[in-house]
This record gives sequence, C-alpha cells and structure tokens, in this order.
Amino acid sequence: MIRLYGFPRSLNVERVAIALAHKDLPTEVTAIDPADRTTVREISGQDLVPVIDDGGTIVHDSTAILRHLESRYPEEPLFSADPARRAEMDVFLDWFNRVWKRPPNVIAAELEKPAPDRALIERLGEEMTASLDLFEALLSGRDYLMGDELSAADCAAYPFLKYVDFQDPDDTHPFHLVLREYETRGGEHPRLGVWLRRMARRPQVAF
Repeated sequence: MIRLYGFPRSLNVERVAIALAHKDLPTEVTAIDPADRTTVREISGQDLVPVIDDGGTIVHDSTAILRHLESRYPEEPLFSADPARRAEMDVFLDWFNRVWKRPPNVIAAELEKPAPDRALIERLGEEMTASLDLFEALLSGRDYLMGDELSAADCAAYPFLKYVDFQDPDDTHPFHLVLREYETRGGEHPRLGVWLRRMARRPQVAF
C-alpha cells in the first residue's frame, strides 16, 4: 500500500494522482493542511508535496515519484523501455519543469510585489501563450504528448495545461489564476483541446 501525502488542488500532487490511478496501485491518501507542513517535514525532511511512503521508502518531488513508481511498478508503463525514447522523455520533463514552469512562477511572484513589473509580466505571459503551439504540434497524429499511450509527459503537463479550458470558481490560488489568464489567450488549438478532454476523463487518486 502506498501512502500519498498532499492536498487538494496541488498541481504537483495531481501529477502523481494520475500516475497512481493509471498503474492501479492501492493508495491511501493523507490530506495535509497547506498552512501546516509538520507531517510532511517529519517524514521527508522538507516541506513540499507530494510525498509518498512506499512500504517505508519515502520519496518526494513529483517527477522523482513518477520515476520511482516506474522503477518499482513497471506494469502500465509511463516511460519507454527504448533508451532513445526514454532520453526524449527525460528531456521533456526537464524542459517542462525548468523552462516551461518558469514564466508562470515568475509572474505569480512578481504580482505579489508592491509594484509589479508589468512589462516583464506581459513578456512572460506571451511566452506562456505561445508555448501552446508547441503542445498542439506534439499532438499531431497521436493521442498523447509522446505517443499513442499515456506517459509521464502527460502526467507532468496536464495539471498545468488544463487551465486552457478548465474553470473552477473556487480555485483562487494565485499561481492557478496566472495559468488561467495566459492559457486562455491562445486562440484555437483543436488537438490540444481533444487531449485535455481525454486527460480529464482519466481516473485519478482522489483527495
């Protein structure tokens, strides 16, 4: 039994929730108060979610958890066994985490300042909007970002890209509002829209 620590509406937790459901792994959920990370800190030595306890093996960081699950439970794979395809996945995950996520993170931080740099915000927002074209192209002739089957790329990207057509009036998290603001400016992306709806129908471990 895997124990997943996190809280609702965490996009990084959602990455893992998709993967756990895809692999059909028995999971118990421990909901954490975002304002009190004591439990997470005690078991993992840091404050961020998600964290899993897999039979005494503690893993934190959503991408590290995806890799751990693949190594420990290879059925219903999320990574290709082919070395070249595996390397492509590694490049995608690194790009998404370190490059794609930078603009919304910087915008959210800038908006918290007394005098935000509006020119910087607009420039980074334009980068976010333009990136939708890349995902549209990735989905040419295939159902998922890296092929015809769900992969770690879809688990990693979907929670952040869903704001193209996802509306939750109760979700007022500043970072999520940034995603909604700039992802809805992108115009028509029909293949991306189909993928988003396909992903929305997939099961997730629920909080």
